[in-house]
Amino acid sequence: MHKLSVHKTGLSLGFFLAFIYLVWVVLVATGLASQLLNWKLGLLFLNNPFSVGAFSLAASIELIIITFIGGYIWGAIFAGIWNWAHK
Repeated sequence: MHKLSVHKTGLSLGFFLAFIYLVWVVLVATGLASQLLNWKLGLLFLNNPFSVGAFSLAASIELIIITFIGGYIWGAIFAGIWNWAHK
């Protein structure tokens, strides 16, 4: 089996998850997040008990950075386990 780079896998997952949250931040900033949430939960026959809070640039930056770090850690853990399991 092909050996995974721990660093590259971590970066890949980190950037991917950070991008997803960047899209969410843009939806919140433009006011579309609430409509999307209501639509998605409606498809699942659920009522929406949540409300989307006010946009905060500082909180948005923190969310994206923490998501990137978490994604990097999980990607590195995955690559480490993959490499160990396929020795």
